[in-house]
Amino acid sequence: MSSDEYHVTSEIHQAINKDSAAKPSLSAENVVSRFSFKYPLNIEYSHSDKNCGVRIDEDGDLIVCRKADKIQEEGIIEIEHSYSTTLALVGRQIWRGALLLGDFLLHHGPSFLQDHIVLELGSGVGLTSIVAAMFATEVICTVIYDNDVTEAFVNTLQRLLSTPPGKTVYVALEKRYVFTVADLDSVAPCYEYFLQCLQKAQERPAGSQWQVEQLPINFPQYFNYERVKELVLWRIMSKCGYQCITGTYFPHGIITQKTTI
Repeated sequence: MSSDEYHVTSEIHQAINKDSAAKPSLSAENVVSRFSFKYPLNIEYSHSDKNCGVRIDEDGDLIVCRKADKIQEEGIIEIEHSYSTTLALVGRQIWRGALLLGDFLLHHGPSFLQDHIVLELGSGVGLTSIVAAMFATEVICTVIYDNDVTEAFVNTLQRLLSTPPGKTVYVALEKRYVFTVADLDSVAPCYEYFLQCLQKAQERPAGSQWQVEQLPINFPQYFNYERVKELVLWRIMSKCGYQCITGTYFPHGIITQKTTI
């Protein structure tokens, strides 16, 4: 039996809210899920008059203006996707990496996506692109998974990073461990292959100018999923900005460019 005949299912599908009232429109085998999230609004309200100066109450005590915590808004993304697929079609599912990057965008999007055009490389069913669209002027999304496309993905990053002006790339992905007879251990071959491609790119003249680092993922969580230790977030910076953001089960990317009139 070939590997293409095996089906895999994303872990988060057990925890998400499937909307039984909504019917899939692309395929009868698909499901429609509702992803709820909370995000802070960049608005602060005073408990009293927001423009209050020095005021005294009837007992002669000073009335202090206090700022409330940033209020949170609740949102829902309803999206159609496959519940189970072969390895070749895992982009039709939704993986934790997409939600990790969604959290990252909800936390930082208002500051660096405003007035930008976003290109997401490897968007899967587009959940992260939908989040980006909350802040960006325009979003264009595409999908990647296997090793051949990974090489093309890294080559695309290299070309973008070597072209002025300077750019920053964020790569979010999840290490997938499998036991192999060759290693006699559990390894994450797709993740390791991505790192190998990245290292080869860094060994080239243009890549030698990159600054590459793994970032902490302790920023606030807005989507409901388990933020496991296998989720990682990398930042790649070139001197020659767009900002590029990539991520999900296997690397995919968002490239942002500020709009000009």
